[in-house]
Amino acid sequence: WRPSFLGLSAAFLGHYVERHGPRKAGTLASLFFGVGIAGSGLAVNLESIYLLYLFYGVLGGIGLGVGYITPVSTLVKWFPDRRGLATGLAIMGFGFASLISSPIMARLIDGVGIAATFYILGAIYFLVMYSSAQYLEPPAEGWLPKGYKEKLESGKKKPVADLSQLTANEAVKTARFYWLWIMLFINVTCGIAVISVASPMAQEIAGLTPLQAATMVGLMGLFNGLGRIGWASLSDYIGRPNTYTAFFVIQVLAFFLLPSITQALLFQLLVYLILTCYGGGFASIPAYIGDLFGTKQLGAIHGYILTAWAAAGLVGPILASWVRETTNSYTDTLYIFAGMFVVALIVSLLIRLDIRKLRALHEQRQADLAG
Repeated sequence: WRPSFLGLSAAFLGHYVERHGPRKAGTLASLFFGVGIAGSGLAVNLESIYLLYLFYGVLGGIGLGVGYITPVSTLVKWFPDRRGLATGLAIMGFGFASLISSPIMARLIDGVGIAATFYILGAIYFLVMYSSAQYLEPPAEGWLPKGYKEKLESGKKKPVADLSQLTANEAVKTARFYWLWIMLFINVTCGIAVISVASPMAQEIAGLTPLQAATMVGLMGLFNGLGRIGWASLSDYIGRPNTYTAFFVIQVLAFFLLPSITQALLFQLLVYLILTCYGGGFASIPAYIGDLFGTKQLGAIHGYILTAWAAAGLVGPILASWVRETTNSYTDTLYIFAGMFVVALIVSLLIRLDIRKLRALHEQRQADLAG
């Protein structure tokens, strides 16, 4: 339930972020997430699966969704010249958090039990998130970083204008919004599916032992996080369209090759490469939204786009499981995902046509104003 409510809350409360600002939105996220985690402890004590769905799935998911888009949409506005780096850092933190929290949770569970662990973590998460939210605010209208402003004034750097400035309701009426949605959906669907079956797949195809497969799964989180900061930062230099096309070219090849890779190390390296693209897709999408739709209502548009994550969270594991049970092999599963990435690759090329038209229209307007 949590991925679904994460995406849905981001979509429905994205307007709240833009209307009331990141401080209030962050405070709201801390309340929902803190209550959701602490309430899960109550569900454990009462042995109620329905309360667990409510607190951990619904309330925790809402807090996670609002808490996800709030800092990201704010950072894009503070770093107009390095949007990819800024969003990459924020979303890398989202991915790396499990590496820090998992061993802490394990120790707490051993020491105080599951219910008490939820109570303690709920209180800690609330305090950290609430305190952090009080420092969030968007920059003043027209603000630019000092160094970037000096480069613009000296002519060392040319300003890169957004291709449009649209509201969320205007954005959803454009084709490029749905191109972005499809690309994120396919990237996340296949990525989540690989994560969900990584251990048995590695044992079946590459002959890894259960211990080796478990180690590989543990390291996948690291490469997921590195992909978020690495690809997002690279997108500032090569552009978001080139970054997404690179994701899909790499993954088409990787998914077609994986079934035939029986050498353990090479198999693991390909899986890690796929995970960097999976993480990079999350981190680069906010900057891509800013490039195409501007920052007027970036948080709300980002929220709408994240419904692709909610849908993919349901489709990915179910699809992987169904194909595996139907064919009794992971090979066909990987080939199906490779075919999905071919579709994503085509979409990444189609969106370039839209961008080209927008750029030509923008240049024409600039020329008209100059004339």
